[in-house]
Amino acid sequence: MEHKNYHDLLRQQVKTMNILIAIVGASGVGKTTFQQALAKSKGFVTAYEQHIERPFQALFKLDKRFALANQIDYLLMRAEQEKELRAASQIGLIDGGLDLDFHGFTRLFHSRNLLSDPEFELCGRLYAFIRETLPPPEVIIRLYADVETVAGRLSARDRINIASAEDTALFNSHLDEWLASIPAHKVLTLDVSKEIPDYARSASLVLEHIEKTF
Repeated sequence: MEHKNYHDLLRQQVKTMNILIAIVGASGVGKTTFQQALAKSKGFVTAYEQHIERPFQALFKLDKRFALANQIDYLLMRAEQEKELRAASQIGLIDGGLDLDFHGFTRLFHSRNLLSDPEFELCGRLYAFIRETLPPPEVIIRLYADVETVAGRLSARDRINIASAEDTALFNSHLDEWLASIPAHKVLTLDVSKEIPDYARSASLVLEHIEKTF
């Protein structure tokens, strides 16, 4: 009996995987709150950003020598989250995710000279290797808010923030460049600058889109 090659096995695996939806945007835009609003309205399996739980996040905040360790840890953690969500029986929602952590945060830290060129290339190799075995999300929900709104939300939350409000414009430019490579029908962009605290209006729009798509 002829053995299937690696790519045949990979394609077969992808066909049996659960649907994944990623919520992306700059720090402070409200990704976690928005995901919680969606999860309350419909049965989703969820994975969230982690801050206190990550072993290098606080160290990186104090010392940039931990930047590489922090990014490698996050990329691996995101891959582990995606693998679990893909194996679930309900649609998966991920707060941020592997693509955001590379195209957003890793690129931002490289731009700010917190990661050297070789360190950035190492993160890129890891990201590319993971994406060879785990497909990208079927839907990307891109949240956008003006700089003043982001700054207010960042200052109000009790969390370790590596990216600041001053990084928002550069962060968004990295996201725009990445999202330009994604088919338009896979990206849903929402301006949440004036959204009410429970994100009810935007959540209803997304739920309607999901129901029509899947």
